[in-house]
Amino acid sequence: MNEHLRERIIRKLDTLADERGYQILDYVEFLESRYAERQQAGGTAFTRFTEAVEDRLRAGKVSATTIAEAMGLMNRAANVLNGALAAGRSVASDIVSATRTSGASQTTTSSTGAQQPTTASAPSNQTGGEASSPARDTKAPGSGEEKL
Repeated sequence: MNEHLRERIIRKLDTLADERGYQILDYVEFLESRYAERQQAGGTAFTRFTEAVEDRLRAGKVSATTIAEAMGLMNRAANVLNGALAAGRSVASDIVSATRTSGASQTTTSSTGAQQPTTASAPSNQTGGEASSPARDTKAPGSGEEKL
């Protein structure tokens, strides 16, 4: 549909009440099922969910104003979820970049000029699966040579 026609239809729709808007939606969905030239974009899972809730409310003969209020609340919830999703993606990308940065800083250059990864060596007095501790490496506990 060209942009001019879309804008003209929207201007006409803005003058109508919600009840007429739902009648028009029904008619548009009928026309789409009969004459659509291409598949409808699927949308997000949350969009499909809200449309299903809206259809159920309409089938249950709920008033248009109540449906509009419910959809407004669901849209606000979607905005909150989208914000949380964006924050999660940002944190994940920060973790990935920090991991890459720390991985790059753990390489050392040998005398031949080639970069080699550094590895931490285990203390020589560590046995089995015991955790190492600076106090274990101290020869005389309480002598002041412990490091915190």
